[in-house]
Amino acid sequence: MAPEPTPEEVSQFVERFAGILANSGVPTMSARVMGRMLVSPTGTMTAAELAESLKISQPAVSGAVRQLIQVSFITRERQPGSRKDHYRIREDVFAAILERRNLALSEWESSSRSGADLFGPDSPVGRRLSEAADFFAFIHADMDQMIKNWRAEHPR
Repeated sequence: MAPEPTPEEVSQFVERFAGILANSGVPTMSARVMGRMLVSPTGTMTAAELAESLKISQPAVSGAVRQLIQVSFITRERQPGSRKDHYRIREDVFAAILERRNLALSEWESSSRSGADLFGPDSPVGRRLSEAADFFAFIHADMDQMIKNWRAEHPR
């Protein structure tokens, strides 16, 4: 069994992980909160705990958790007898995130197809948009199957 990481090692991991997420388009504060939530032993933290561990302000935490709730990365809950909100990371968090992204691919496909119809299938723009729509449909179908396979192999 690996030794327990030091607080410094945990912090370095969280910042590296957050940097990778930020480079892929996740807002920086949300990426940092995601990273910190991932390494929480219980998967649950309060806003004050997040602010303290990440050395950021409560308003920064508030904005980040709002965004993470909207994308279904975390949920907000109250523990019996507590007035504080506790944020819990979802059990199937990455599959849920990819499902949301996959829904976006379906919308991209639909929008691209309507654009191809608007410009005409034989125009350069129509051909470009048709190819984009075909690509989005292809990726959407594969992603949908991968998520189904994952859930079949990793039931909750």
